[in-house]
Amino acid sequence: MSIPTPSPQPNPTPTARPTPTPPRTRRTRLLPAAAFLALASIASPLAPPSLALENVYLTEVPDYAWHVGCYGTALGNLIGYWDRHGLPDLYTGPTNGGEAPLFSFRNNRGILSLWSSEAGLDGRPENLPGHYDDYYVEYEYAGPDPYESAGRPEHSPDCIGDFIGLNQRKWQDLAGECRGNIDGYAFNFFDREGRRRDNFEPTDPAGIPIPDVQSGLRAFSAFRGYAADTFSQLADFNPDAPGPNGFTFEQLRAEIDAGYPVVLCMQAFGVFTRDFPDAPRVNPLIHAMLAYGYVIDDDGQGYVRYRTSWASGDNQLSPWNDSNWTPDQAIRLPLRGVIGFHPRPRITAIQPKSGGLEIRWHGPRSILRNEAADLETHPHRYVVEQSSNPASATWEQITEPTTDASAVIPECCEGHRFFRVRLLGPSDP
Repeated sequence: MSIPTPSPQPNPTPTARPTPTPPRTRRTRLLPAAAFLALASIASPLAPPSLALENVYLTEVPDYAWHVGCYGTALGNLIGYWDRHGLPDLYTGPTNGGEAPLFSFRNNRGILSLWSSEAGLDGRPENLPGHYDDYYVEYEYAGPDPYESAGRPEHSPDCIGDFIGLNQRKWQDLAGECRGNIDGYAFNFFDREGRRRDNFEPTDPAGIPIPDVQSGLRAFSAFRGYAADTFSQLADFNPDAPGPNGFTFEQLRAEIDAGYPVVLCMQAFGVFTRDFPDAPRVNPLIHAMLAYGYVIDDDGQGYVRYRTSWASGDNQLSPWNDSNWTPDQAIRLPLRGVIGFHPRPRITAIQPKSGGLEIRWHGPRSILRNEAADLETHPHRYVVEQSSNPASATWEQITEPTTDASAVIPECCEGHRFFRVRLLGPSDP
């Protein structure tokens, strides 16, 4: 059985790299060579296996082109995905009518503000500096941040890059690995023993928080009005993690099957820093991508389907092993570890309806496509629960499970009642 390529999304892949428009004459955007390559039509790093027992992926995943950092772009794809799938307040700018688009070319360029706000971009006033203005000069620039050179205060955090520390040259010790972050880079505090870290908050020796990718994702989500949980873990084949710990292919399958894309963190094993002539111990070469599907061939080999952060299209796969996952690109890096992001539901309205109450909410609403079975499913299900005391450990379920984002409670309610929406897990009935 041949593997069908996912149904093409309306993301035109240009045959030649478009010339970016410089924002101002004071400096020009410079992308790494890998980002230039990706804006042209690129073949998959590995030809997909000819036969497949399973070919499963999440639908309508954005495929944005690299902009001021791979982590910013990968997380732009992630947050853009969730803006399109149940959490519409994650992006509310003017681009594409306020819904995160599927691609970032031409009229959709304003979506870049999702991870790198900028004066004059996406409705921002020309005289109001943003992330790009305060932190970015050119790819791998290791000097002072522009706001420091200009002698002005930095802007208040308002985009993904601000919250994850992207491009911010502020920290002298990132987990004992490097100093950062140079332009185009961010950092994540992995547990070096390979254990999973849930909702981790890194700090310096004085207890002052240091933003990283995992904690920054959670902080940005809260800034946009949504609670979320995050985790990070080294891959199970990473030789830097001793013992049996590590994130497995089966766990990646479980995340995708449950409706959650996964951030892929690419970095050479055992390489934690680099020395520049004028800047010792800076960030090592890294890359970040977004996993949104998997394939298992007839020999049982598992492959990961991902967005490259280079607008490379749908048919990008790599086997789950310690090889280089981007061998046809200008960088050659294996998977170091993963970062997961699970947004929680939020009630948005409670109003009378038909003698009862209607409760509405925002929450994850993925669509999972199984090509082999020619089947689409909705993995996220919800129930409404009530209690007379919000601090109670006991809540009563009052609706049947639903994949909708609303429910009507008939003949409600006597006395005071508190309601909550609970997202069911994959094993819940």
